[in-house]
Amino acid sequence: MRSAFRQIWPPLVAVILFLGIWQAAVSLFTIDPFFLPGPGAIARVSADNAASIWSHTAATLRLTLIGFPIGTGTGLIVALLLHLLPWLKRALYPLLILSQNVPSIALAPLLVIWFGFGLLPKIVLITLVCFFPVAVAAMGGLAQSDRMMMNYMKMAGASKWQIFTKLELPGSLPALFSGVKISATYAVMGAVVAEWIGADKGLGYYMLLQKSAYRTDNVFVAIVIIVLLSLVLFAIIALAERWLVRWKPRKAE
Repeated sequence: MRSAFRQIWPPLVAVILFLGIWQAAVSLFTIDPFFLPGPGAIARVSADNAASIWSHTAATLRLTLIGFPIGTGTGLIVALLLHLLPWLKRALYPLLILSQNVPSIALAPLLVIWFGFGLLPKIVLITLVCFFPVAVAAMGGLAQSDRMMMNYMKMAGASKWQIFTKLELPGSLPALFSGVKISATYAVMGAVVAEWIGADKGLGYYMLLQKSAYRTDNVFVAIVIIVLLSLVLFAIIALAERWLVRWKPRKAE
């Protein structure tokens, strides 16, 4: 408990100081709320529009929770295939890297043309955003297995499948979870971008409405909620890592 508190309080204090300085600057320099509202104004408008904001948040959360597992699973499957089939990795890995040079916002119009305005193009976009960090991290973890232990298992007569399941796959879990945590933060962003391409509900749609109405305070509310959703999803993955990878050495507290 104490170690957890020691990890939490420094960023918590930094956030509180940041918000205090922000509010003080807005009040001291009488900055127009249209340009930069203070944290107090953002909190008030979020309370006033709580019901509407919650409905949009629930829509984004639903989209994220559908797309994130699909993207993570796709990334893991791609990593396993490329690891088990080296010739396939040599052929496809450069294309995998090149695919990330295309911004997701640029793919959105094409996905609408190909798949329409329904749920499918949004899920495809989130999958494309999420799968790459998982695939690269998992491939890196699988490739960095303990060579001494691998040689020992080969001398003991272990099959390739036994080496994979007993050594390579368990040893890749820390790297895999690093990729999944990155993917978790990307998933919420991907859901918001997906809502920009065509939706009638969600934080992305809400931001577009508020931008058109020049409600900077409501745009900030959406940004805060997006950050909080990303942090919660990241924390859940981190807790799952601590539970599943118990053998991983931890730094002294």
